[in-house]
Amino acid sequence: MAGDSALPLSLQPHHDGSAIYVANQKPKLLDKVKIRVRVHAAIGEVESVVVRFSESGEAFPTPPAKVVGTGDGWTWYEATVVMHNPRMNYRFRITLKNGDVFWLNTLGLFELIPPDINDFRINTYSSAPKWSSSTIMYQIFPDRFARSVNADKHKTPDWAIAAEWKDAVIGSGPGTSEQFFGGDLWGVIEHLDHLKNLGVTMVYLTPIFPGRSNHRYDASSFSEVDPLLGGNRALAALVEAAHKRGFKVIGDLTSNHSGNHHEWFTSAFKNPAAVESDFYYFSEKNTKYDAWFGVPSLPKFNWKSAELRKRFIEGKKSVVAKWLKAPYNFDGWRIDVANMTGRIRDEDMYLEVAQVIRKTMVEVNPDTIMLGEYTGDAAYEVQGDGWQGAMTYSNFTKPLWRWFHDSKTTDVPGFMAPDGRLQHDGVGFFESYRQFIAAFPWHVRQHNMNPLDTHDIPRFKTFTMEGAQKVAAGMQFTFPGIPVIWAGDEFGLDGWNGENSRTPIPWNNERPSDPQMIETYATLAKLRKDQPSLVDGAMRFIYAGAEAVAFVRETKKETLLVLATRGNAGNIELPLDAVSGADQAKLLYGEGKLVTKRHKMLLTSPKMTLTVWSLPAAKII
Repeated sequence: MAGDSALPLSLQPHHDGSAIYVANQKPKLLDKVKIRVRVHAAIGEVESVVVRFSESGEAFPTPPAKVVGTGDGWTWYEATVVMHNPRMNYRFRITLKNGDVFWLNTLGLFELIPPDINDFRINTYSSAPKWSSSTIMYQIFPDRFARSVNADKHKTPDWAIAAEWKDAVIGSGPGTSEQFFGGDLWGVIEHLDHLKNLGVTMVYLTPIFPGRSNHRYDASSFSEVDPLLGGNRALAALVEAAHKRGFKVIGDLTSNHSGNHHEWFTSAFKNPAAVESDFYYFSEKNTKYDAWFGVPSLPKFNWKSAELRKRFIEGKKSVVAKWLKAPYNFDGWRIDVANMTGRIRDEDMYLEVAQVIRKTMVEVNPDTIMLGEYTGDAAYEVQGDGWQGAMTYSNFTKPLWRWFHDSKTTDVPGFMAPDGRLQHDGVGFFESYRQFIAAFPWHVRQHNMNPLDTHDIPRFKTFTMEGAQKVAAGMQFTFPGIPVIWAGDEFGLDGWNGENSRTPIPWNNERPSDPQMIETYATLAKLRKDQPSLVDGAMRFIYAGAEAVAFVRETKKETLLVLATRGNAGNIELPLDAVSGADQAKLLYGEGKLVTKRHKMLLTSPKMTLTVWSLPAAKII
């Protein structure tokens, strides 16, 4: 389960790149960086611990690490590496006095020499703003969040099918993208106090530019806010009102494509002489073109175009810059289909485009965040030198769905389970999470979005066991990364696919809901705000079984123990020194019980619960 070592998970050596293991969280080139690892006596008598690190493509060992602390059976070792390159990999070699040798990397403890690809990663790219790791994100799909009285002043656009707020959402077939409920930004302003009460600190708006669909990912212009949403004035008012409440607000930008009604596209379509002709991948006298997944309404941008870069992403007069400046003052961007941007056939400008966007953002306001969408595995590409974090599903969302999936549900969403299987146990969850999180540097891991669901996938509640959403929400708020509340999660709404989950919020009980979830999210948000280790603390799993997982979040000042259960896990027996101070544990959240007896501690909890205990900080940190 944990590498190929016979040691129990709770007593395995540990390192994860967080501040108690790497003191310098923002190293610069040629900085000396102290790196620590904790090793329990259960491994055997240690002869030496060495850090094997990469330098200019070659591997070198440090001198033997020094012992810097001991306690509760653990010994802490520290070695120093020099940041010879902007990005470096490293692992630990633990040699015992009996001659046995173990290697520790991101996937655990191994006896055989492991490949470099699973080494720990450190780089000089940490640039996310101070506020971003502690943020609690709320995602809003403007057409479905709230409709103000101002919305009645606009006629239904010619492409749209008008719907009443209480109407069922079309989730597939004709009308899916055209069904128009008419939510607007003035409506968002009216409900900011709801978000404040939830504990939200950042609002993420899906596209607000005009388009010919309810989702607006087919932008017809980037120079104005859709008048149907209230126009530029409504956005400025929304951001100002949000800022007064202490919220950040980020927008959604499609760097991969525009709509086929965009002014740039219409200027060049069938007109090879147009300046905008090289903005897209035209052929046959500009009558044919490449599009996102072949969808004609979403023509793909050609980032070889210097003029496109100038207008869209480069410099203080670009689209990227405009909406970060007054009077709009966005606090960042979520970049749509970031993984496909700048990529087609033999061309790959992906990283270059990301870096240009980030450079522009820094020039306008360095205190902004840039998150890239990845529907698949983002780890090996999102390292912080472009996107500072990822909106991804592979490392958190999908493993969680598989653990909590209701096996009685006949429909299995292909997006979540391409192999047709969705049911895993807690061991599978732990292993999947660890494998997909392994390649992220710690600073990126802190800024990855951790959603249960979004506007692009089914609602978590619809396909999981009864009561699972409360436990899964608890895991969102106790794992490293940004917890994401997709509008409607707090009402316990359902949705059988992404489009169907874009449900109008039942402010006036227009559809069945579970108001208890509002209290759940508010309580979890307060817990995360009150316990800094849930934001910046190291994360160490100490147990993974079929029906439960347990992990520790640690800083120099506090330790939190978290137990999440799916079914009846029985008495979970762990070594007492798996966590320092277990005999002084205080219950912070949940229904579980922790009892210490001699050299053991017992964890028990009802099924489908999440429990958090506070413990003293380990003395040796």
